[in-house]
Amino acid sequence: MRFLVVDDYESLSRRAALMLAGHVVVNPSVVLGLATGDSPLGMYRELVKLHHDYGLDFSSVRTFNLDEYCGLSPSHPQSYAHYMRQNFFTGVNLHPDNTHLLDGVAPDQFAECIRYEDEIKQAGGIDFQVLGIGRNGHIAFNEPGDHFQVRTGVFELAEATREANARFFERGDTVPTRALSVGIGTIMKAREILLVASGVEKAHALAASIFSPIDPALPASILKIHPNFTLLVDRAAARDLAERDLSAYQ
Repeated sequence: MRFLVVDDYESLSRRAALMLAGHVVVNPSVVLGLATGDSPLGMYRELVKLHHDYGLDFSSVRTFNLDEYCGLSPSHPQSYAHYMRQNFFTGVNLHPDNTHLLDGVAPDQFAECIRYEDEIKQAGGIDFQVLGIGRNGHIAFNEPGDHFQVRTGVFELAEATREANARFFERGDTVPTRALSVGIGTIMKAREILLVASGVEKAHALAASIFSPIDPALPASILKIHPNFTLLVDRAAARDLAERDLSAYQ
């Protein structure tokens, strides 16, 4: 595990974008696993700049997003399909056929999960997976529980997660209660994982994930055993790590 602390969100976004861009330069057909939410938003803005200012070429890159709300169509303004189009896909030269997203309105949600797993396998797996972390330690929509979900599946959203996401919806009762999400097992098969986190509200979950035993009640805790895992945080998110000995993780 590598542990990187930067000064602020802008520095975090640039560093994450350069890490991802390096994979694109080395392997133009790299398979990227992408996250949504606040933490990677600045990274996407930086990648769009790299494309426009320096010609970073995404034409052969393939992407797989982590999750989607059940019941939201790709055109819904709070769907993750819409988020990706608005913040990244339309800003670079990704080919639409190379962008893969879960369908929140698929008539058979379980069949949709199987389809998605098959597409990841056909692509050869994820080369570089970007993650965020929830305040309760969830990654993607793998919520705290009594076991790790191995494959892509349908997840009940924790109340804490729904409360955290309620600000994006007109009313709290319209926040979806379920989501389709890539499972922990599939995430852990990625060849490299980058977790980005910003803000003091993520500090407790980060510290607990690093220093607590591996436990499905804290899903992010499993990441520390991945052979190629980088944790990139700003100083606010690293607050609860300041007094701990991180030398073993450098």
